[in-house]
Amino acid sequence: MFRVPNILTMLRILLVPVFAFAFWFPGETARLVAFAIFCLAGISDALDGLAARKLKAYSDFGRMLDPIADKVLVATALMMLVAGGSLDGYKLVPALVILAREILVSGLREYLAGVHVSVPVTSIAKMKTTIQMIAIGAMILGPMADRVIPGAQAFAYVALWVAAALTVYTGYVYFRAGMVHVDTDRDTRSGGAGEAA
Repeated sequence: MFRVPNILTMLRILLVPVFAFAFWFPGETARLVAFAIFCLAGISDALDGLAARKLKAYSDFGRMLDPIADKVLVATALMMLVAGGSLDGYKLVPALVILAREILVSGLREYLAGVHVSVPVTSIAKMKTTIQMIAIGAMILGPMADRVIPGAQAFAYVALWVAAALTVYTGYVYFRAGMVHVDTDRDTRSGGAGEAA
């Protein structure tokens, strides 16, 4: 449990309430702090995977906790943006798509874990996560991002739509792979019941 990758993952979870607290404070300084915390949490996501590979410190606890930490961070950031008015109207659609997919894939992963099957993360899923984090990060900065890079906010909303589209695609891929095991599991149980009869 207390291997380096797992510690980094737990740190990411602990940073989530700190991020939410900083985000809710008024003023640009607080928003910069929230952005820095979000970036630190995002970097820890890359570091825990790297540490696991380099140190060969894989564990069932880490495999279970890592996607939870990612989803808690993204869901909290999106909800804070909605509460702060950065995401409203049609801009809510990609956020809702992303959140719905994360809930559905989490349910699928939980089921597959019960039948001892894991669905590997694809390169497209990693790209989706990167685009998603960049988009959310820019939206956290708000107007400050436009002052640094003109048009950053518009780019962030477009990037969030791209992330949502990739989210739908990767969700479909996961479900297609998962349903094979669901069907296999059902067939195995049916076969066992028939033989027992």
